[in-house]
Amino acid sequence: MQLAVVTAASELPWVSVLAPGRGLVYDVLARGAPELGQRLHEAGQGPHGMVPFGYGAPVFASAKRRPGRYAAGGRGLVEFGSPVPELAQVLAKGFAERELLDWGGVAFRLTGVTVLEPPEFASGRAVLRTVTPVVMKGSGRDEEGERTTRQAWLLPTEPEWPAYFQGNLRRKAETLGLDPEVSLESVTWIGPKRSFAVGQGAKPGAAVEVEVRGAPVTLRALWSWGLGQANAAGFGWVGA
Repeated sequence: MQLAVVTAASELPWVSVLAPGRGLVYDVLARGAPELGQRLHEAGQGPHGMVPFGYGAPVFASAKRRPGRYAAGGRGLVEFGSPVPELAQVLAKGFAERELLDWGGVAFRLTGVTVLEPPEFASGRAVLRTVTPVVMKGSGRDEEGERTTRQAWLLPTEPEWPAYFQGNLRRKAETLGLDPEVSLESVTWIGPKRSFAVGQGAKPGAAVEVEVRGAPVTLRALWSWGLGQANAAGFGWVGA
């Protein structure tokens, strides 16, 4: 869904570009579906305990750009989504009932909510491009197989990335009870490395464009959820 917003702020602090969205989702759930929100927060969903929602950073197309700043101002859009119909409906209804959003201390006036349907992907092929960085954690092992770190964030250019990325796609399908035979065919574009604050730290990654194949219903779910890990923190969002 797309939320149309207006703000008088001229920029967003970098620590508030992505982080506030997660709290907004859980606040909407606490008001409209508290049991669902509590269950997702405590245990996630399905065999892998994943949290099936995602969102992107606010985008203000006409805001004046300045080096080193995240530009805001005037009319903008924020996108949220979920491949779970019940969750998507609660979010759409909850946001539609609001007039203001507190995005990390910056006030957004909400002027409209538009529910978007995913593409059909009838051919079983999808080209998906993210508008926020995809984050992916690898094994953390060196060439000799010894684990050297538990914070082994991978970039799309690294050898482990494709296998871990594809594994994540399949775990998402299993979480939703969909056909898990989904495959990464190619990476067709890689954006620059970016890090955004989440909780007490930051996660690094890069936006990507990928070609994936699978059952159309699985591809539609991935479009609605996002790519890679930490979608519930705003990473890997596929822009509409």
